[in-house]
Amino acid sequence: MFLRMGEISFTVHRYFAIVASLIIAVLPVQLPAQTGSVAFGAVKADPSLPVEVTADALDVNQADGSAEFLGNVVVIQGVMKLAADQVIVIYKPEQKGIESLEAIGNVVLVNGPDAAEADSAEYTIDSGRITMRGNVLLSQQGSTLTSNELVVNLIDGTAQMAGRVKTVLSPDGNN
Repeated sequence: MFLRMGEISFTVHRYFAIVASLIIAVLPVQLPAQTGSVAFGAVKADPSLPVEVTADALDVNQADGSAEFLGNVVVIQGVMKLAADQVIVIYKPEQKGIESLEAIGNVVLVNGPDAAEADSAEYTIDSGRITMRGNVLLSQQGSTLTSNELVVNLIDGTAQMAGRVKTVLSPDGNN
């Protein structure tokens, strides 16, 4: 069997394309450090609902208008649940409601069937945005994604992942 120069080039390119396809199908995928949108929470949350906080201890600082909840902290607002080792509540000026929550240590966010874990999180109440940072793990319908940062918009039920996003894709579509 003799091949001409053009046929050899086509055969080599075809061989590399097949090998590359197999590698992509079998190995875990690491996406570049960019952002990607995902849905988050089957039910859209309502940031205007009351915030319930349970913890082992509470320290209040009248000078700076903050409250620090310590130990097994659980924050519930409607269908959204946030758990952490420590949560600092920052109040708006003149104690006119909550401005934000800062969760630190073993942070877990659950909204409907979706859950995310991180080292820390900041929840800005009025915007309905939760920014999770450090070793982020997002679990959705049997799939998992990891990244350095996850920004969840509770109002529209979406999330953005950024910073070295990683997931494992199954060639048969069962992710």
